[in-house]
Amino acid sequence: MVEPIEPRRRRGRVAAWLLAIDAWLDSSLYEIRFKAGEFWEAATIFSRRFRLHGWRRVLIELLSEGFTMGAGGAVVMLALALPAFQATQGNWRAQDDFAVTFLDRYGNEIGQRGIIQRDSVPVDQMPDHVIKAVLATEDRRFFEHYGIDVLGLMRAMTENVRANSVVQGGSSITQQLAKNLFLSNQRTLQRKIKEAFLSIWLEANLSKKEILQLYLDRSYMGGGTFGIEAAADFYFGKSVKDLNLAEAAMLAGLFKAPTKYAPHINLPAARARANVVLNNLVDSGFMTEGQVLQARLHPASVVDRGERKSPDYFLDWAFDEVKRLAPPGTHSLVAHTTFDANIQKAAEESLEFHLRQYGKDYHVSEGAIVVIETNGAVRAIVGGRDYGASQFNRATRALRQTGSSFKPYVYATAMEHGFKPDSVVSGGPINWGGWQPHNYGGGFSGNVTLLTAFVKSINTVPVRLAKDYLSIPPIKAMAEAMGVESPLEGHKTMVLGTSGMTVMDQATGYSVFAQNGYVGTRHGITQLVTHTGDVVYDFAKDAPPPHRVLSEQALRSMNYMLTQVPVIGTARRAALPGIVSGGKTGTTQSYRDAWYVGFTGNYTAAVWMGNDDFSQTHNMTGGSLPAMVWQRLMVYAHQNIDLKPIPGIDHPYVDDAVAAKAEEAQKKQAEADAAKAAAERPPVLSSRTTQMLRDLTRLFQTAPPLEPAAEPETLSAL
Repeated sequence: MVEPIEPRRRRGRVAAWLLAIDAWLDSSLYEIRFKAGEFWEAATIFSRRFRLHGWRRVLIELLSEGFTMGAGGAVVMLALALPAFQATQGNWRAQDDFAVTFLDRYGNEIGQRGIIQRDSVPVDQMPDHVIKAVLATEDRRFFEHYGIDVLGLMRAMTENVRANSVVQGGSSITQQLAKNLFLSNQRTLQRKIKEAFLSIWLEANLSKKEILQLYLDRSYMGGGTFGIEAAADFYFGKSVKDLNLAEAAMLAGLFKAPTKYAPHINLPAARARANVVLNNLVDSGFMTEGQVLQARLHPASVVDRGERKSPDYFLDWAFDEVKRLAPPGTHSLVAHTTFDANIQKAAEESLEFHLRQYGKDYHVSEGAIVVIETNGAVRAIVGGRDYGASQFNRATRALRQTGSSFKPYVYATAMEHGFKPDSVVSGGPINWGGWQPHNYGGGFSGNVTLLTAFVKSINTVPVRLAKDYLSIPPIKAMAEAMGVESPLEGHKTMVLGTSGMTVMDQATGYSVFAQNGYVGTRHGITQLVTHTGDVVYDFAKDAPPPHRVLSEQALRSMNYMLTQVPVIGTARRAALPGIVSGGKTGTTQSYRDAWYVGFTGNYTAAVWMGNDDFSQTHNMTGGSLPAMVWQRLMVYAHQNIDLKPIPGIDHPYVDDAVAAKAEEAQKKQAEADAAKAAAERPPVLSSRTTQMLRDLTRLFQTAPPLEPAAEPETLSAL
């Protein structure tokens, strides 16, 4: 059959159209390739005009690589700067809003915190020699650099190398202000990076006068004073506007080490430091030798303040509590606190005594302590060895791994789930998703009771409890319910204390065992009163009521196990002669942190020891130095007071075998105590007795003087 002509024509037209398109594509691609070749050849010929040889080529290559590395460096710098600039998001001027006077538990003034604008003397009103003394000693090129003094840093490094020790600091005033406002005193690379970025941020957002003003108002000056105006009043009884050159030099010398050079503590050292400041004034060209001669010949004298020592770590924490509790609109307040000067002194003395005796042997340099009475009152806070050297509060701000001292939260959760001290659990090897924890001695145990695992601090048992019986969320919830405010990781390794916690949190959590299973009583402020006498906060009325977090059965079981640790467990050095106590030791990996947290019926105390740079100690465990610090402190704290029983412990020790071991331990401890004369705690007057004596004093002061009796004129008149 012959195909119609019309369809064949249509197919022919389509074929011709497709051939035309193919031809157009071929010719277009050829033209594009040809033109591109021509362009490339022309560009190559043109670029040859700029081809460099020799040193010019080397220079261009270096610049090219420099731009590449600069772009990468800018990205890295931005990544490093972001964490630093986050610190500037809050209201970092907020402390200007409060001025608080603090009283201890007996009504005695212990210090002040905060500063309001009328307390700050403007830089323009300060004497010229005051400003020059500060700049000559702290930052001679303050008005010439932009936050970081590179030349000053190089000069300081040169002098330090020449002297083979640290004799000069390279930090500018702006860097020191950045540290005071936003950072801690921890000597880490991360802090120094943040400090550098924040210094540049301060220079970009504040004038030089504002930076200098903040530095002079916010720096710690020893004696519990902050700011040069407060220091002038404390040391010399006058305003900074009235200081002479000798006094200004002495104050300028305090910025470096306010505790070491505090004139009310060590006047010779303060005068020697003031002479260094006078030398700096001459060396920097700010003054001549003739102008400073009178200050050398007549050094400053200070107001006699006795041996009063300000509890600065406690005051810093209490000041934060005031800002949290104070109603809006109230800024000038008197805060009645729970502070006990005797317990504070005992805690500081115990820490310093053991660090001096054993610090080098154990390679440990720092420690922190918190003491809480059974009613929840915080009696003492030791945030470090020297507040003047470091205002960083290690008791309330440092997050350190807790090691085995976290285990009571695990066991408390187990007791709430029906376990008992005599419950048997395998102490053999365990594998939890590739994690295979080991015990301190390296070996493993068979089936053991929870009591044995607890007092011997066997690691595999709490891990098995968490893996096979409890899971992590209930353990984390239990720790938080017991008052732990530090962020817990929620990882399976948490059961062995890998999460960082503060000493305050540890003391708060363990105080639940001493307070019959209740939480919510911890406090440092009992009342806030305005200067007109109005009570704006009262803990007894305004604080939420405490609530139970541990059942009576769980509490009884936990306290039974905890009281065995100082007797037959890892904390025998913490045993108190004649006093029942409970607690738990803690040691982290590589011996970086060591803890002992313990309690009696009267007090709970948490002790941490380690190094600020997280360096390893020499095999220091929680049962060694921390337990010894805790024991010395608690022996003192329990003198001349009524001893209270630990809840759930009917009598000191449960069975005869344990009682015999306890008696032997107490006998050895008594012999050791007899060998060294323990300082007895002086009796403390009650608040009622103190008030009565004050009333009598005012009565005698206001009573009219008695008329003198007439003296006889002659002996015969007698």
